[in-house]
Amino acid sequence: ELFATTSALLVLAESQCSAFGSSSTIAPFSIARGRGSAESTTTSLHIFGNLKGAFGNDESLGKVDSTPGLKGGPNVSECTINGKPVKAVAGQKVSQVAAAARVKITYSCKKGDCGTCEVMQNGRITKACQAKINSGKCDIRTL
Repeated sequence: ELFATTSALLVLAESQCSAFGSSSTIAPFSIARGRGSAESTTTSLHIFGNLKGAFGNDESLGKVDSTPGLKGGPNVSECTINGKPVKAVAGQKVSQVAAAARVKITYSCKKGDCGTCEVMQNGRITKACQAKINSGKCDIRTL
């Protein structure tokens, strides 16, 4: 009875696979029927056989670079806030750099309208909420 049910399921699976136009090759396995006897039948439908090369490397893209990450790293600026050297990337907001350095700057609107967050950056008064770190040397002083 177990063999008949298993065989019926295999025939059903094979007919379903052929209904979708797939050529199925079914790998063999053994069903034990009592002691010492085994009958060979198959179950594998190979539905994903067409995806074998889907995740392979595309040779038309060129040679693979063995060094991942940024080429040359970020554009780091030599920056000081109130004389304290800090790490900063060119283009980063002054407010972010000051917060990372634990330098207190008072903010009100954070839009650049009120002028509460004014700092001296390289000799010019700028608003810390809008100003960005320039490339090269950068000296920032709170007012």
